[in-house]
Amino acid sequence: MAMAKFFAALILALLAISMLQTTVMANHGHGGHHGGNNAYGPGSLKSYQCPSQCSRRCGQTQYHKPCMFFCQKCCKKCLCVPPGYYGNKALCPCYNNWKTQQGGPKCP
Repeated sequence: MAMAKFFAALILALLAISMLQTTVMANHGHGGHHGGNNAYGPGSLKSYQCPSQCSRRCGQTQYHKPCMFFCQKCCKKCLCVPPGYYGNKALCPCYNNWKTQQGGPKCP
């Protein structure tokens, strides 16, 4: 009987320690997306980071010069460049929603 109580107390202690560790990690931004530190999204960049992020974004296009021009213009306004070479614009709403006069996308 005493051995069963000991094991029950041990399991409860391990469970409590595990829950405490999870809470501490989440509060310090180590638990997935809990910390709010998103690598992409509005305001995720400083303006001096735009050229390197646009080089990454425009790295595989045959229209490198216009891509870089518009990407940097969009980055300076939105402080955001979506991940990858193409698509993923939903992660940067400002970048995604800025349109030309004809209604097409302004940002590459």
